[in-house]
Amino acid sequence: MKMTKKLQTPSGYPALLKEIKERVRTAQVRAALAVSRELILLYWSIGRDILARQNAEGWGAKIIDRLAKDLNAEFPGIEGFSPRSLKYMRAFAEEWPDETIVQQVAAQLPWVITWCFSTA
Repeated sequence: MKMTKKLQTPSGYPALLKEIKERVRTAQVRAALAVSRELILLYWSIGRDILARQNAEGWGAKIIDRLAKDLNAEFPGIEGFSPRSLKYMRAFAEEWPDETIVQQVAAQLPWVITWCFSTA
């Protein structure tokens, strides 16, 4: 039977591990914030475009059903393009017509994301 040596933890290793874990968690939070901000702005802009076309060109509510079907066909693995979601996007843009305000709202997300990662 062959004996294996137990690997000794070198001096300074625990500190290095702790530092790397903290950097990974910080990067995860920054990435989640960036994704959340971009999604909010994307959803708002989709809603704004639907609203503008409906107002300018007289498109009815059925266009949302068709748009949902076409977007789901193009992006089959992505959720969030149901008719209901598109209607929420439209309502979001209608309620918050100023993009500057939407960007300010998106900037308020850090505390939510930080809390989610800190409780994990």
